[in-house]
Amino acid sequence: MSFKFSDRKYWIMGIINVTTDSFYDTSRKIDLKEVLEFAEKMVDEGADILDVGAESSRPGSSPVPEETEIDRLKDIIPELVKRFSVPISVDTYKPKVAECVLDGGAAIINDITGLKKYPETASIVAKFNAGMALMHMQGTPQTMQETPHYKDLISEIGLFLKESANKAVQAGVSPDKIALDPGIGFGKTIEHNFQIIRELDTFQTLNYPIALGVSRKAFIGKILDLPVEERLEGSLAAAVVGLQKGARIFRVHDVKETVRAISVAGNILKL
Repeated sequence: MSFKFSDRKYWIMGIINVTTDSFYDTSRKIDLKEVLEFAEKMVDEGADILDVGAESSRPGSSPVPEETEIDRLKDIIPELVKRFSVPISVDTYKPKVAECVLDGGAAIINDITGLKKYPETASIVAKFNAGMALMHMQGTPQTMQETPHYKDLISEIGLFLKESANKAVQAGVSPDKIALDPGIGFGKTIEHNFQIIRELDTFQTLNYPIALGVSRKAFIGKILDLPVEERLEGSLAAAVVGLQKGARIFRVHDVKETVRAISVAGNILKL
């Protein structure tokens, strides 16, 4: 599928986890039938992109072998592409997985390492004329929440994202198919997360659309003292502030509610 992030004013990206250990169990779908039913619900509710992941990146999670990721995705991605008209994104940073899913019709690779782990993934994306979401993460999912520390949080994230985008462009990825994500909760304290959202507009100087993933995350639970199942309202509040501060791509578990909140906020802000 041919697409550009500039095709829409903003994008709602629905999360589907083909895993057994992602932090929000409602997003976990294992077999093909479950995935297709969940995807149909999300598309009906207004999802503009479906983002499928086969390896959990929650704090403390361990990586899975490439072969496991491929086995989980190889049949699902072609079926999603065949059945739905929205772009299919795959949350992976591994070159062999990226090649498999792009060959199956996926339109976007969502790399949580921002090409730091495997820079060669960008060349594979370019070969398929696909898009990339490039995220900042300090450390790895296993270690990222142990002692997050920055000398200058916003500048360090901005520099990392700029370098990630440059790697992608140099590899041949079209600039209008690139989005940048500051990585809420990925090697950040609660205060870091607050600061990133408050100063999100700073990243607009990078001249790429900004993606934001706040849905049901731990910092919302800490503010409200609520479990993951009860963080919807907090997630919507953070997303709306993100929109006001310049975010244009929202990676979410709750599509219908986010579409409604962002639509109202977008009209008020005249976006």
